[in-house]
Amino acid sequence: MFTVGLTGGIGSGKSLVGDLFRALDITVVDADIASREVVVKGSPALANIADHFGGGILLPDGTLDRRQLRECIFANAAEKTWLENLLHPLINNWIREQLNASASPYAVLESPLLLEIDQHKIANRVLVVDVPEQLQLQRASSRDNGNPEQIKAIMATQLPRDERRAQADDIIDNSGSIESTQQQVFQLHGNYLEYARLK
Repeated sequence: MFTVGLTGGIGSGKSLVGDLFRALDITVVDADIASREVVVKGSPALANIADHFGGGILLPDGTLDRRQLRECIFANAAEKTWLENLLHPLINNWIREQLNASASPYAVLESPLLLEIDQHKIANRVLVVDVPEQLQLQRASSRDNGNPEQIKAIMATQLPRDERRAQADDIIDNSGSIESTQQQVFQLHGNYLEYARLK
């Protein structure tokens, strides 16, 4: 399956671009959904997490307390590495299964950490949704009613904009209108159909 890896910083409009590909009947596999699916209630991964961090990491209904987990790993690099070693192979397997099951001419893997955690190795091309950092901050703050300092902290954990752009095969400038972004997606769609045909 010819796969396009779609990524962008927080507030860049990655989800909008993913939706525009879906509207063209292209399979879009979302890595955020994968990260939730591998730790559903009753899964071996969730049992491992509860054994490692203690039962307090679960909500009363037996599902994962994501906020609590974030706090556990945020200040502790060793715990973050332990969790990544457990989950990343499971997430990548789930993503591959979804991509292999796709019936569209090519597929899109939408992931905020595509370039940070080597998920780009699953993709044939890397598509970056790009906006200036000030606009990222503005959009992410208004969308999530977020604290600008918190958004800046998230931005600091992501790959710097210049590095992300440098690793892109294709870039969508999402700083203009939705129509402008839609036009860019439509043009890339034509390219990707051709690449998939030639693969």
